[in-house]
Amino acid sequence: MVDVIERKRDGYALSEEEIAFFVRGYTDGKIPDYQAAAFLMAIVLRGMDETETAILTDQMMHSGETIDLKKIPGIKVDKHSTGGVGDKTSLVLGPLVAACGGKLAKMSGRGLGHTGGTLDKMESIPGTRIALSDEEFTNQVKEIGIAIIGQTAEIDPADKKLYALRDVTATVESIPLIASSIMSKKLASGSDAILLDVKYGSGAFMKNVEDARKLAKAMVAIGDKLGRDTKAVITSMEEPLGFAVGNNLEVKEAIETLKGRGPQDLVELCKTAGALMLVQSHIAADKEEGERLIQEAIENGKGFEKLKEFIGAQGGDVSYLDDVSKFQVAKYIHEITSPKAGYITRIDALGIGLSAMKLGAGRAELTDPIDHTAGIVLRKKVGDYVEEGDVLALAYTNKEEVAEVLRDIGGCFLYSKKKKAAPALIKDIVS
Repeated sequence: MVDVIERKRDGYALSEEEIAFFVRGYTDGKIPDYQAAAFLMAIVLRGMDETETAILTDQMMHSGETIDLKKIPGIKVDKHSTGGVGDKTSLVLGPLVAACGGKLAKMSGRGLGHTGGTLDKMESIPGTRIALSDEEFTNQVKEIGIAIIGQTAEIDPADKKLYALRDVTATVESIPLIASSIMSKKLASGSDAILLDVKYGSGAFMKNVEDARKLAKAMVAIGDKLGRDTKAVITSMEEPLGFAVGNNLEVKEAIETLKGRGPQDLVELCKTAGALMLVQSHIAADKEEGERLIQEAIENGKGFEKLKEFIGAQGGDVSYLDDVSKFQVAKYIHEITSPKAGYITRIDALGIGLSAMKLGAGRAELTDPIDHTAGIVLRKKVGDYVEEGDVLALAYTNKEEVAEVLRDIGGCFLYSKKKKAAPALIKDIVS
């Protein structure tokens, strides 16, 4: 292992044998943390080329079980977001793609820090299961076109160990390491095609569009080298997506979107991403036809019906989807009002996400409990004009002492006398 560390430290490209030696040795516990940490730091400082990154991804993917979806006819497509605030896209996008004839087989994660998790949102619908057997998973995708489950412990054990080590050794911020971490899990999930939503801005891991584009290109290159049709859409997370931030609050907004009453930005993202996924599935000839099919699935109600079919198949009580008033509501609802008149020029997505977490909607550690009723619902977006005293947002919580959090939420809004348009949501498509 010392030889491998030295070669990467000195800037050499590593062979498949050297990378495989590291991944196998570290996963099996034969290579200690201190050597793995030195190797990761060498990668951070020296980088990896496309071939090395693809090899690292492939070795991580095969460090544990991989899902075989060959029993499901047709092209299986997966979608991954790099994380954001108010990102309930999968609950809208998945049913829409399935309603158009696509096959979405998705393994998802839980929320951590200021970003929400699809599994937590699903579990806010009473009875919903996120753990299915392999047979249940494949049969559900085959029969209704969509299943979303939690990642099993046997999938990509190398990434679990490396991710934990990177977190405590200042080796998180490396494009090859981020790309291999994301893509190894996605590839192990077995889909034929992958659509990536790579976010940038205040509420995203990548703070600027240039870094987001580098990450998107790296992940698309990995997919290409490993034989999967991979595309990426680069989207802004300078302000929260939609209006709702928090688990059952976001489920309600997803339902409204599938009923044709969704916020403009969420609808735009779902139409663009959905269109690309339909092209990857060979259902639509091009993006324009894909967008038309997605719009039709919203207007004719088939997307909403598919959501009910999907949640019902995983044990969820679909009566909550038909009547959202059945969802439990937080004990306290606080209004955050504008201290002055003017145009809203910025809503700090990171600040909103962290505040929602403190209200109970998220977790600082993966073992922390979450409150499915807690969160924030924005009443205004960037570009809106407000008068003094207008309601900017509603804070939902079951906690009593939240005065400081409420002040933080108010501080997320910036004002100007001149109107400023919201930044374009979709910055680029990488394929």
